[in-house]
Amino acid sequence: MFGNFLSSRSNSGRDGHSESRRKHERRASDQCVSMIAGRVYPIIDWSLGGILIAADDRLFGLKEEMDVTLKFHMRNNILEVPHKARVIRKNNNRIAFEFEPLSRQIRDRFQTILDDAVVREFADSQLV
Repeated sequence: MFGNFLSSRSNSGRDGHSESRRKHERRASDQCVSMIAGRVYPIIDWSLGGILIAADDRLFGLKEEMDVTLKFHMRNNILEVPHKARVIRKNNNRIAFEFEPLSRQIRDRFQTILDDAVVREFADSQLV
């Protein structure tokens, strides 16, 4: 009985690979910050579903909806992505935000950021 329960709770997929409960891949290597209520907060990681920032968790309320602007350092400029997000978790001075559904324009901006990161990583790999 417990064996069936534990195996059903396992994170392993049928093919033996680990499955993630996340809908979107997290990115931690991008150079970016967030602007919330006029203050800059470092982004620990981000995905198409939301962001995780480093901040005093007393400044944010659970389920609080806020305007968030992500600022990404690109190869040739800074790209800003303004969007609405809701606080879904706070713990140890880390605050997790979930984005509202993405508009086509916001999704295109994120794709530009991802494309730029791929080009940058390829260019860096060619330096010997």
